[in-house]
Amino acid sequence: MRRSLALALIAAIAALACAVLVAACGSDNNDNGSSSSGAGGKLIKSNSANGDVTVKVGSKNFTEEFILGEIDAQALEAAGYKVKRDLNLGSEQIAFKALKNGNIDGYPEYTSTALTSFFGKKATDIPSDANQAVDQAQTDFSKVGLVAFAPTPFTSANAVGMLKKRADQLGLTKVSDLKGKSLNLTLYGSPECRQRPDCLVGLEQNYGLKFKKFVPVDIGLRYEVLDKKQADLSIIFTTDAQLSTRHDVVTLADDKHVFPPGNVTFVARKSTVNKAGADMQKTIELVQQGLTLKVMRELNARVDVDRETPRQAAREYLKESGYTK
Repeated sequence: MRRSLALALIAAIAALACAVLVAACGSDNNDNGSSSSGAGGKLIKSNSANGDVTVKVGSKNFTEEFILGEIDAQALEAAGYKVKRDLNLGSEQIAFKALKNGNIDGYPEYTSTALTSFFGKKATDIPSDANQAVDQAQTDFSKVGLVAFAPTPFTSANAVGMLKKRADQLGLTKVSDLKGKSLNLTLYGSPECRQRPDCLVGLEQNYGLKFKKFVPVDIGLRYEVLDKKQADLSIIFTTDAQLSTRHDVVTLADDKHVFPPGNVTFVARKSTVNKAGADMQKTIELVQQGLTLKVMRELNARVDVDRETPRQAAREYLKESGYTK
């Protein structure tokens, strides 16, 4: 299945929206001419001065992060930087530690994850406005020598997913409906879900739920465990490609707002940003402009459904959006 035409059209529409609502798409107004918008038919321009700077880009360990890491890495290469990759670091705690220790120079992180997992914010206290959440994250990151760039247009969040047939049988439409029923249900989630306030901890503390058992599972198996009846409930993502095509899966409404929306910000070491110059931040924020929810689901589908590699999907996105040739 080829998706290039659909993605190109979506990216063009998203880019047009960015031109009208620049601030909402995280654009940098301080244009020094070294990079320009793909939406206007202009390419990322390679700057020979950037060839003296090496940037090591990391990512966490699931499809969306692999793709985002590749988009960032390939964009920086197009701008003339030497780029190294470490695109399968593990959980957010591992990635954050690698960044602080200097093992990588930057990686894409979700603002909601950063605020809850790194800086101790309650999920219910995170602003729903992306820019306000990023402002909080930028302030907290700066205290530890890190810089958080402007966010992506798309937002992603955890969700409790289950087969529609099972949800109908139990009369479930929202997470609070699980009260009194969760003791007989098995929940599967990523290994780090057990400690995360926007995952199992939040479900237990904010909703007062106790499950028959919680089983850690590789994130790539989050739908398979439902299909095989291993899980009654599975922690999935709102940007999952499967949600566009699988009408047999539903998500329970998060009526107590335990799963805050998370726009992606590229988080980098301040020392690297200073060394790399303005092109680094400008380039990454530029290529994020076309990343709407529809486009991100489309990119995830290219990898999870069409079996492209993250590198292929990222390369096609950058080319189809006009950022690279």
